[in-house]
Amino acid sequence: MELFFILLILLVTTRTFGEVAERLGQPGLMGELVAGIALGTFAAHYQDALPQISGLKTSPVFSTITDLGMFFIMLFAGVELQPSKLVEYSKGALAVALFGMVVPMGLGIGLGYLFLPESDALLAQAVFLGTALAITAVPATVRILMDLGQLESPSGQIIISAAVFDDVLSLVLLAWLTALIGGEPADGAMILLLLAKVALFFLITILIGVFLYPLGGRFIRLIKQKEFEFSALLVGALAFSVLAELLELHFIVGAFMAGLFFGRNTVDEETYRAVRDKTSAMTFGFLAPIFFASVGLHLEFSALTEVPLFVVILLITAFAGKFLGSGLAARAVGLSWQDSAAVGAGMSARGAVELVIADIALKAGLFSSGDDPVINHMFSAVVIMAVVTTLVTPWMLRRIYGPAPPAKSH
Repeated sequence: MELFFILLILLVTTRTFGEVAERLGQPGLMGELVAGIALGTFAAHYQDALPQISGLKTSPVFSTITDLGMFFIMLFAGVELQPSKLVEYSKGALAVALFGMVVPMGLGIGLGYLFLPESDALLAQAVFLGTALAITAVPATVRILMDLGQLESPSGQIIISAAVFDDVLSLVLLAWLTALIGGEPADGAMILLLLAKVALFFLITILIGVFLYPLGGRFIRLIKQKEFEFSALLVGALAFSVLAELLELHFIVGAFMAGLFFGRNTVDEETYRAVRDKTSAMTFGFLAPIFFASVGLHLEFSALTEVPLFVVILLITAFAGKFLGSGLAARAVGLSWQDSAAVGAGMSARGAVELVIADIALKAGLFSSGDDPVINHMFSAVVIMAVVTTLVTPWMLRRIYGPAPPAKSH
């Protein structure tokens, strides 16, 4: 009963705010984030009136639902895209991902050494800041590009490819950060093992996608059960996600790869469109709004009142690092200035991954060394950065791309 009430409140609120955002000329994602912020703020001030919402951030059931939101967003992105285009843009995307991580990482570490006091934990705290600034929120980026009708544009393809590379490269940063928090050096053997697991994952999924998916597509035509094609897509996505987690990757990479190979070469055009529409309905009609509302729910304002200068500089650094690192790399690989600006802006969205990293660091005691106000409010500052960058990115992209084109009929 309580879960149904929570879902009712979240769906009504997110869809209402999303519609308002659309009518104001902004992507629906912005409305969903604002809905989460509004609900979180209301629940914090009136806990007795809405106690179910105030406890959502620590609810394992709600966490599972938001994970499903990420899963379906990435699955739909894979279904929507074409592997040939991703391969075509992969070289440029790798450069965008590398520079889009190195530049904000360096700026974040520098920011840590500038603002944080000398201590045994200083390196780990500085690397935490750099890692939080370096990672792009892939689901948020995908949703923004879909809202703007730019997912299949050259810059959209670069952004998505780079964001996936970014997600893989972030594993190396997380391994380093986790080792630093634990007081152990991340040696070369650990990094090589991690890279080997990444390579093995892509080798297995590409072989399955190229050789087994077409065979599965022919088998599907013989099945008489209703909606079996949709079930088959989910089975593939869940299997790839399990494989990703077994190899210590994020499950969203598995969902994306599973959707990527479920294309017009696997099933006939009519089946592809039907499955695509069902995946879209489940994603954008139910799970995605709840996921983005959950990002807004995590917003905490304490850092704004206690260390406002640090928060402002953190936000400027977050946007500048991605905009310069990714944008200039995109220009260097041949994109126009407009598309390069779009890449720089599109890579700026953060979100769920930063919240996970911040939570890991918080539980490990990384923010409990002394009475320094910046350290004590670091978690709040990073959450503000994650929410604000995700909120501002669609507004920036709308200004760069212009009005979204009319939706294509399917």
